[in-house]
Amino acid sequence: MLGKEIEEQKTSQIHIRVSRHQKEVIEQAAKIKHTSVSDFVLENAYQVANRVISETNNVVMPAQQWEAFCQALDSPAKKIPALVELFNRPSVFDE
Repeated sequence: MLGKEIEEQKTSQIHIRVSRHQKEVIEQAAKIKHTSVSDFVLENAYQVANRVISETNNVVMPAQQWEAFCQALDSPAKKIPALVELFNRPSVFDE
């Protein structure tokens, strides 16, 4: 459920258009959960939004891959001649 602090700060609105079928399904689900359509939509949209943000900002990998990743970060940088040449060329911003 949404925290009380979020409920007290409800000052913005979101307007959406839905098909008749979508509205009926959402209304049925809200009824099953004993809540209003607005609260049902808000709660579920909020949960999904947090999950999307979390999946975008957090990298999850098995321990073995994590160790290899950390070793790669800790190892000395490789000299790549093409990059050295590129960084030694004058930039368009140097003009």
